[in-house]
Amino acid sequence: MTITAASIMTRKVVSAAPDDPVAKIARLLSDHRISAVPVCDAHGHLLGMVSEGDLMRPFGEANALKREWWLEMLAEGTDLAPAFLDYIKQDNRTAADLMTAPVITAGEGTGLTDLAELLSGHLIKRVPVMNGGKMTGIVSRSDIVRALAYSPE
Repeated sequence: MTITAASIMTRKVVSAAPDDPVAKIARLLSDHRISAVPVCDAHGHLLGMVSEGDLMRPFGEANALKREWWLEMLAEGTDLAPAFLDYIKQDNRTAADLMTAPVITAGEGTGLTDLAELLSGHLIKRVPVMNGGKMTGIVSRSDIVRALAYSPE
C-alpha cells in the first residue's frame, strides 16, 4: 500500500479568516497546539498561511529600531503619554496582513516521498492538501515522521 497525503493528513483543519486580528490567531495556535493556521475566505478557498514566525516577525530588532526613530520624531524631545504608548503597542494587523501567499500545496494522491521532498525543498513545516480547489486536510512534518515510523515500507 502506498502512503499518500490523504492517508496521513489531518482532516479537521483549524483555519483563520483574512480579517482575524493577531490576538485571535495567537489564541487559535495556542488553544489547538499548532504552529500555523491556513487563512481561508468565506467560501473555504485557501488564501495564505500564518505561522508562529509570522506573528513574531514584528518583534525583531529592525522593527524596534524603526519604531524608536519615528517615536522620537513624533515626541520631539518630550515624553509620550502612557495611554498613547499603550495604544500604539496594540497590534491591529490581521491575518491578511501577516499571511504568506501563495501557499505551497499538495494533492490527496501525493506520495510520502514527494511530500517529504516538498517540505524540505521549500523549507516549510506543513502543506495544505487540496482536492478540486478545496482544502481537505494538512500534512505536517510530524505526520510524515509518524508515517515513516509505522510504515512497513
